Amino acid sequence: MSNIEIPVITQQLLAAKQAKGLSFTDLEQVLGQDEVWIASLFYRQSAASEDEAQKLLQALDLPLDLTPELTAYPTKGLGPIVPTDPLIYRFYEIMQVYGMPIKEIIQEKFGDGIMSAIDFTLDIEKVTDPKGDRVKVTMNGKFLPYKKW
Repeated sequence: MSNIEIPVITQQLLAAKQAKGLSFTDLEQVLGQDEVWIASLFYRQSAASEDEAQKLLQALDLPLDLTPELTAYPTKGLGPIVPTDPLIYRFYEIMQVYGMPIKEIIQEKFGDGIMSAIDFTLDIEKVTDPKGDRVKVTMNGKFLPYKKW
């Protein structure tokens, strides 16, 4: 992953997932959580409940003594300000090109505020297209107006 430091537990989880031939979609059935949330858990961007951690570790045949690491509150954010991994960089590029237009349209429709990244869902879909498959990313966050005081 380029210049992003991967935590040891992430490496263990990814290796076990690969060894078992599982996808994040497969793990949805095990945990009852969305595949994006599960992937964020792998990268220590989310915290699991004790039950979720143990189900995941059992599904991956990993020792249950890793449970505390999966249930600890993570420090959010990975790597440098602008990563060099091409796929991740494209999201930065999208925000540089379309960030201000997105902001203007959101404020035009909702007023002065932000989209929550806490009360938020993210879905990734594969859209088949004869000209080449497409990636559909849907971000859905609660609007939070700024307060006056």
